[in-house]
Amino acid sequence: MPPHKPPMIRFFTYLILFLAVPCLPCLVMPVAGDVFTWIDSDGIRHFSNISPPDHADNARVMETEIQNRISSDRQFKVVKVYDGDSLLVKGLDLTLKIRMVGIDAPETGGRRKPGQPYSKKAHQFLSRQIKDRLVTLKTYGLGGYNRILAEVFINGINMNLEMVKAGLAEVYQGRTPKTFNAAPYLAAQDRARKRRIGMWVQDSRYKSPRQWRKENPRN
Repeated sequence: MPPHKPPMIRFFTYLILFLAVPCLPCLVMPVAGDVFTWIDSDGIRHFSNISPPDHADNARVMETEIQNRISSDRQFKVVKVYDGDSLLVKGLDLTLKIRMVGIDAPETGGRRKPGQPYSKKAHQFLSRQIKDRLVTLKTYGLGGYNRILAEVFINGINMNLEMVKAGLAEVYQGRTPKTFNAAPYLAAQDRARKRRIGMWVQDSRYKSPRQWRKENPRN
């Protein structure tokens, strides 16, 4: 669950790539913030913020193009929940990695490292709520690790906020997009903490995911 970053649009980089290297897409390595489009063997155009298949004739496109295809009334199916604040959705010929904006759930660790307390509960709670179900997204652009920053809604319920209410995620401590309203999240966190809900039962033993990442860097 690495931190997200505010959205960035690298217009001139994309312009140069389109004009200067249209025949050499395979030589350009993907970086955070890239969005790809390609046409498959059936002539269908695909868009994704995940690197396309090796055999695809891919090209980068501007963030605004992908944003225009994702509106609050479009539904996506949740095909995978990675942890308590990130997931994978599909729909509209799109495959998108989502970082739930404004929240930070306990870190799940790695193969050789145990995760934070309540990391499994956060993962399980989110999975039960949204796995294999249809959701809508309120997007805030592209963040770090090439993921869409979004609030995730199921039947009109804001699951980002629900994670905070359940005491299974804290309000993200880093910078968030300017248009993101953190007020309801901070209020929900304050209530959960006072009532010692979820991870807040740890009291003085509690460590924020941000602090845990500093003490447990990924190799």
